[in-house]
Amino acid sequence: MRYRLMLGVGFAVGYILGSRAGRERYEQIKQLAQRFSDNPTVQETAGLMGAKVSKATGVARTKVSDVARNRLPFLRSANGWHGEEHDDTGTGWPENQRTNAPY
Repeated sequence: MRYRLMLGVGFAVGYILGSRAGRERYEQIKQLAQRFSDNPTVQETAGLMGAKVSKATGVARTKVSDVARNRLPFLRSANGWHGEEHDDTGTGWPENQRTNAPY
């Protein structure tokens, strides 16, 4: 109960102080944030970081799909059984791994 009361008091104090700062302070903060985001150095850094993230996600996607294809037989292509001869049962699982389980 004590923590809820302190949280409520914190919200109330923040609201009162925020409302006293008013619209003028809000506009100052907004201008400062706009100038920061318009800075060419920040723009360049954001572009570089975006490119790195994009490249990393591409590499991760490739690795995950490779692992999935190796571990999950039904994701392999019809010719992708690594040169093994097999009968296509239509289930996606190789004949030697099928069981006669009822489920």
